[in-house]
Amino acid sequence: MTAVAAAVGPAHGGEQAAPLFELRGITKSFPGVRALDAVSLEIRAGEVHVLLGENGAGKSSLMKVLCGAYLADQGEFFHRGEPVAIRSPADARTLGIAVIFQEFSLVPYLSVAQNIFLGREPRGKIPGSVDHKRMHARARELLDRLGLEVDTRALVHTLGVAQQQLVEIAKALSQEARILVLDEPTAALSERETERLFSIIQRLQSQGVAMIYISHRLAEVFRVGGRITVLRDGRKVGSLLPASTTPDELVSMMVGRKVDTSYARRYCESPGEVVLEVKGMGAVNGVSGVDLLVRAGEIVGLSGLVGSGRTEVARALFGADRVTAGEVRLLNRSREGGPDRAVRSGMALVPEKRKQEGLALIRSVADNILLASLKRIFPRGWFSPAKGIGVASERIRQLRIATPGPRQMVQFLSGGNQQKVVVAKWLSADAKLIIFDEPTLGIDVGAKEEIFALIDQLVQRGAAVLMISSELSEVVKVCDRAYVMRDKRVVGELARAELSETNLLRLAMHDA
Repeated sequence: MTAVAAAVGPAHGGEQAAPLFELRGITKSFPGVRALDAVSLEIRAGEVHVLLGENGAGKSSLMKVLCGAYLADQGEFFHRGEPVAIRSPADARTLGIAVIFQEFSLVPYLSVAQNIFLGREPRGKIPGSVDHKRMHARARELLDRLGLEVDTRALVHTLGVAQQQLVEIAKALSQEARILVLDEPTAALSERETERLFSIIQRLQSQGVAMIYISHRLAEVFRVGGRITVLRDGRKVGSLLPASTTPDELVSMMVGRKVDTSYARRYCESPGEVVLEVKGMGAVNGVSGVDLLVRAGEIVGLSGLVGSGRTEVARALFGADRVTAGEVRLLNRSREGGPDRAVRSGMALVPEKRKQEGLALIRSVADNILLASLKRIFPRGWFSPAKGIGVASERIRQLRIATPGPRQMVQFLSGGNQQKVVVAKWLSADAKLIIFDEPTLGIDVGAKEEIFALIDQLVQRGAAVLMISSELSEVVKVCDRAYVMRDKRVVGELARAELSETNLLRLAMHDA
């Protein structure tokens, strides 16, 4: 038993607890692909059931079947041992099922209380009116149940990500949800916010709420999981208890092969020419006094706590936010203008918000992959569909993008495969400086290995990489050196020999 597994208590709910809900033999197909193949799953009251699998393994499809967004082609559902039907989201809500997706379903310019009871507002005495007093009082009760001290009249867009997530949970609880699905709930949370979420999960468990927890962070699996089910290629590989397995065994089950999760690489001892030089940069987004230096052949980390200004630096460098002070030089030339000029100058950005900033969701996988490299691939201006499909197909193969083909619409891919498409777009552009902002966000362990291998290939070919990551272990294992940010300023630099999670946190949280 591993040290991590040993720290876990007994499975919540116990082996003998009768299932609250069962899915038996669930099958779902889409044109060209079978997303789910006879998958069965048991959900017990008061238990956190972790669902693991690579991107495209079928996790999201299974949850969409559970919540009524997809209609299963085959299979059965049982609630407390009795057969039931789920043909729509309304059916799922009636059974007490709620899903908190990675992309929240909140209305930003409505209040917290209005979001919680949207479409189910308590009626006032006058026909057609809303009893606002009762609505806010009930919202307050739900928020207190979660330990969230925010004004129920506050507009949702003024809240942080962690607070918005709790509003989503409160919304689910207001519908008497007894089965709560949490899809990558800690992806955008700080360590402190993650600990608070875990406390709330324990509180909900004690109240008998069943939870399905989807995460690519294996440490969380052993921290909160009472049971683990692994999917691969749309099939159930197995269900087991955390205490009876190890992280390496889970990875092997997920990908069907041995995966090196250490991301070992040959670090750059003799970097090449200076590709990016930043002196005293300030921008309209609030960053100031930023000094950076990135050379060809090296991976340089940009670390810091959530809100420290890492993404703001990336946006300013790429021209998405205007630089107001200092100097930015790319390949010894002054870097000015917007993103279009940045691309022409040889800079690329893999953004944190892939759907809003990195993809054309209503275009095909091929269109997205080719978008940033049309002039390089077709220098004479004549587009060849066959050549374009060929280039896109090679990237799909190289990154193992799970898609029926290059003509598939990007919006229908899983989050992790959408991220791979963004990376593929910039690989085709042959950029000299690539900024990766959270490149492995929402990506499974097997895909992480491939992404880091590709990044390593880029620097070996002479490119320079600036990598932003919230996972300190990634910065330590992958980067040649790293800068640390606090309060939207760079507060220190760590050489390879000094690079450790302890040193990164010390600089991020305290004065150097």
